Amino acid sequence: MPGGGGDGTAIMTIQNEIRPALRRGADGFAATLTLALSADPVVRWAMPDANQHMSTLMPLVDAFGDDAAMERGTAYIIGDFKGAIIWLAPGVHPDDDALGEIFARNVDEPHLSEIYALFETMADYHPSEPHWYLPLIGVDPASQRQGLGSALLDRAVAGCDRIRTLAYLEATSPASAAPYRRHGFDVIGEIAVASSPPMFPMVRTPR
Repeated sequence: MPGGGGDGTAIMTIQNEIRPALRRGADGFAATLTLALSADPVVRWAMPDANQHMSTLMPLVDAFGDDAAMERGTAYIIGDFKGAIIWLAPGVHPDDDALGEIFARNVDEPHLSEIYALFETMADYHPSEPHWYLPLIGVDPASQRQGLGSALLDRAVAGCDRIRTLAYLEATSPASAAPYRRHGFDVIGEIAVASSPPMFPMVRTPR
């Protein structure tokens, strides 16, 4: 569920260097994405209470990115935790059991079943062929509109172009779909379950 990338043009100095996220910085990595997604429509539909958002999303980021991305060198930060991205290689998946347990601890029924149904529908849209998946990207609100999200996306899709592989993500609003379009992603459908805001699955063919 990517979002919060911001736009504009960044001057890529050493302060805005992109580098792999490491386990020793996992708390800062999770905090950056939690702040970045604090106004994301789908994330806040799932976790509308502010305390619930903080206590749920931090461990969710770990479950998405720890073994699946950090261990493989495909989670990145920009600058001093100004922005972050989780990028999953073909055939690599987050820990679904851990994700389910985190939601179960923090969300009550019937909303919990709606969230599970949304994730099941999201899975149906993933391409059948090998692809890179971008589940989370975000920039700290204090650093948005500086081009940092765009720089993180550039880094991600450049690798897809080098190895000629598809990329896939779900935009969480029409507004957030716009920067992905500029990076070559195309909307292939619309996802909505029960009371959820719409999400827009997007695929990018290599250039």
